Amino acid sequence: MKLTICELSSLNELITSCVNTITCMSLFKNQVTNEELKSLLCNHFPIHVEDYNRKVEFVKNVDTATGKLNVPQINHSIFTDNIEKSKPAQPITVNTNATTLTDREIALSYFLTLKRAGKEYAIASMEATNLTLRQFLKDAYTMSCNHSYEVYEWLAKNNYYPIILSTGEQTGDIASIYQPISL
Repeated sequence: MKLTICELSSLNELITSCVNTITCMSLFKNQVTNEELKSLLCNHFPIHVEDYNRKVEFVKNVDTATGKLNVPQINHSIFTDNIEKSKPAQPITVNTNATTLTDREIALSYFLTLKRAGKEYAIASMEATNLTLRQFLKDAYTMSCNHSYEVYEWLAKNNYYPIILSTGEQTGDIASIYQPISL
């Protein structure tokens, strides 16, 4: 079965995004100083390369593409500390003369890339008619989602990204709007 023009267009955009992600991650791995963040980047890197290669398989020959992606399991051990004790995120200053990146800048860039890629995978999967491609895109979404969870945890525990818990009053205000449905 041939790809639809929508599928081909999505794959082209997603492949280009992978080129950017892999290139940036290569730079990040060389500039990062925090060992934990470096480990995350090094563990995630080969999965992004595999993701890129699977997409290339689809555009080269959709009939033989396997679409098999090594989807990492989500790390359930993170966010185990009491989030209520988290500190506010440290202020950030935009670096308009950057020649190297800080660990925070690296993690933020990678985190935002994962979030954006996840959205694109979700959208593309809903428009895929090829079932093998559709499953691959769903797996790629899960990969991005699981990777972003680990990077988010690193950012949060280093006070680089805000975690602000809602108050009981805020939750109550929202909860009062909705009522359960009985069938």
